[in-house]
Amino acid sequence: MRLDKYITKSTELTRNEAKRLLKSGQITVDGEIVKNGAFKVEEGAEIKVDGSVLTLIGQRYIMMNKPQDVICSNVDEVHPSILHFLEVDRAFELHIAGRLDADTTGLVLITDDGKWSHNIISPKKQCKKTYRVWLRDKITPQAIAELESGVQLNNEKGLTLPATIEVINDDEVLLTIMEGKYHQVKRMFAAVGNFVEALHRESIGNIILDDDLMLGEWRYLTEQEIALFS
Repeated sequence: MRLDKYITKSTELTRNEAKRLLKSGQITVDGEIVKNGAFKVEEGAEIKVDGSVLTLIGQRYIMMNKPQDVICSNVDEVHPSILHFLEVDRAFELHIAGRLDADTTGLVLITDDGKWSHNIISPKKQCKKTYRVWLRDKITPQAIAELESGVQLNNEKGLTLPATIEVINDDEVLLTIMEGKYHQVKRMFAAVGNFVEALHRESIGNIILDDDLMLGEWRYLTEQEIALFS
């Protein structure tokens, strides 16, 4: 890895700021001052800024229980970005693997590993997502049959993939789907004449939202959880 890239990856500095720091002679590699940003950093090398060792940030995998009125975006818009809840370095380099609407709560996975997130969001992977859905009207046997067979959404070609439904109460169900179309869950229930009052994602693949996480709280994934999409 280039030295200037190493510096930006291990600090909050931009590439231009890193180059100015190099020119000032404040960077050492294994005890020797290096001013060339193109210098190749070998594995195990010790990089220091004014005597302080830089540590390269590794890839990060995070689970969050998303609250309402927060958006799955890297920037603030009408609502604040979900990244505001993360007390981590270089949060702006993270992205969301499977977004939720602003008014939807529950499991969100956040990472800076593009290959890992691709295994979640790629339509070809057909990753299962389970949602707890609270409905305006009672769920009917006919609606369940239609959803489990696939329904036609407005402005979409073909039916949705078959869903799985577990009825909790007359107006509360667990819905499992293998797609990620825009507002899909809400549109699916609208297609069978119902309305989603509230929505909460409980799992993505075999990663289940940690019951100990309150809304807005997060934790790093375990090695076993990371391996599920590696």
